[in-house]
Amino acid sequence: MDTIETMRAFVAVARQRSFTDGARQLEMSTKLVSKYVRQLEERLGAQLLHRTTRSVTLTETGEAYFTRCIALLEQFDELEGLVQLRTSELAGTIRITAPTGFGSTHLVDALSSFQQQHPNVVIQLQLADHNIAIVEEGVDLAIRFGPLHDSSLLARKLIDMRLVVAASEHYLKEHGTPVNPQALATHNCLIRTRSSDHQTIWQFNIGGQSIAVKVNGSFHSNNPKAIAQMAANGLGICRSPLYAVQPYLDDGRLQLLFEEQETHSMALYAVYPPSRHLTARVRALIDHLQSNID
Repeated sequence: MDTIETMRAFVAVARQRSFTDGARQLEMSTKLVSKYVRQLEERLGAQLLHRTTRSVTLTETGEAYFTRCIALLEQFDELEGLVQLRTSELAGTIRITAPTGFGSTHLVDALSSFQQQHPNVVIQLQLADHNIAIVEEGVDLAIRFGPLHDSSLLARKLIDMRLVVAASEHYLKEHGTPVNPQALATHNCLIRTRSSDHQTIWQFNIGGQSIAVKVNGSFHSNNPKAIAQMAANGLGICRSPLYAVQPYLDDGRLQLLFEEQETHSMALYAVYPPSRHLTARVRALIDHLQSNID
């Protein structure tokens, strides 16, 4: 019996409060994960989990063991990382979460080149347009656009991404081209929503001053790619990160507005828990992303 594997199985189940979800995270069968946890309990001579048909919860002993397990597994991963660093042979799993639009395009391109260099590294990428609780979910690295609201996490900036305003030729012909940013108030602007607010105030640099323009429109979405697609379809004017708009600029379906008045960019960060030792493979991936995302 591999004690480390049984500990990993127990931690995954405890985090997910479910054998099924814990097995899914580890990419194992539920039967095997259940077997590992049972073997661990038998070896320790203690019950770690309360099991019912609907839920899994930690016993008092399980709570104490869970906390120590996490620390030990992190130290084990760090030890493996030191060996890998000396042998230049990176291996192991990296669990990543990222926004859907960016993660499925630019991030995947950067991850592809990383895995070509390090074929023994397994990437588990989870895409979501909401912030996943990375500590509770056992995620090694989260890719997030700023501003960052969780001060308990550590972060390294990867790039500053331009926020651009764009519209289709069809929309501009039908509704007129706004002569200045203030004129956007009379147009159908496509609104990006976030968990904390709706982005109905667009900032511009006019004559060296930051000017706020109040906008509104008939389409709201939390996904920048959806906003850009609707703009390309001629529905309205969008303000999105450059990565979301770029394919439509390249094929001519969108054109930029007010480039000289752009004032905001969005910082892209690699975020990780402060309590987690960065393994050599995670450090190497962050370095790679910093050099290969633009």
